[in-house]
Amino acid sequence: MAADQENTPHAAETAPLAPLPDHRNVNTGWWQELWRRHAHITTPLRQRGFTCDVEFGLSAYIVRVSLPDDSYLIISPPQEPPSDRPPGDPEGWIVTRERVSERSSLFERIYDSAPPAYPSRAPQPEALHGGSAEPLIAAIDQHLDQLGLLPSSAPSTGERSVIAATSPHHDSKAPVASDSGGHAPVYAYGDALLALTDQLNGTESPADAAALLHQVLDPANGLLERLGEFFEAAAEKAKDSEEDDGFDLSYDLADAAAGVRTLTEALDTAEARMRALTPLAPAPQLPLSPVRAPSPPPRPLPATPPRHTR
Repeated sequence: MAADQENTPHAAETAPLAPLPDHRNVNTGWWQELWRRHAHITTPLRQRGFTCDVEFGLSAYIVRVSLPDDSYLIISPPQEPPSDRPPGDPEGWIVTRERVSERSSLFERIYDSAPPAYPSRAPQPEALHGGSAEPLIAAIDQHLDQLGLLPSSAPSTGERSVIAATSPHHDSKAPVASDSGGHAPVYAYGDALLALTDQLNGTESPADAAALLHQVLDPANGLLERLGEFFEAAAEKAKDSEEDDGFDLSYDLADAAAGVRTLTEALDTAEARMRALTPLAPAPQLPLSPVRAPSPPPRPLPATPPRHTR
């Protein structure tokens, strides 16, 4: 991907990079922009041979890193409450190592530089680093090295400094979410859904369309389920005000959450029905009629001979 090469020129000179993730979003503009915004996180990890991806978490975009023991890292901004900063530039990072399988499950927190979710909770020692990438990568290196999961070819500290110094993370030309000052706001979630709609418009088979419907209608992790959770959280937030209108608003938002879940139930078979549709066969091409030569112009009538008069 050209954008990947442009965003990691110095990194490419110091170590080979792990391949990009293998999915169709890699070729879309919106995903490439997300990838560019997270290059200061993904590039040093790809130098260590780890495949990374950028995907949507509970309320913001996260970086998922595959590890050689079938576990994975989740590197995310604050999710609860969600961050209002643009993707890739949060007020802090949270890193967890996780594994979910039939035999065992794993969850451990490696790093937390995010502000505490509640004022009464003390911040973690890493909070002084905020959204800086270099101490985050260093903490991951240390932890994975202790577990024996860090490749011996990992870059040195000096190389990590070069990567951080040349990161495109703070690109002055990048759009920033704003509600004032003459800048158009960035709607990352609306743009992501718009990109999904564009993919749906470009599908060539009902099976491809059904796969996109699954992203929206899956009862456990689909977009509608997450939207219902969002309205429920908003209802609780409105109720916290302890004002009359806050309680009224919480009821409206709770009704919205119930409506979204009713919609999910009403469309529970839509994916299967879409998948069962028969693809349209291409219209047969009719043979082209031979081009006829134009008819010759009509012959002029012979001139009437003059009459002889005596």
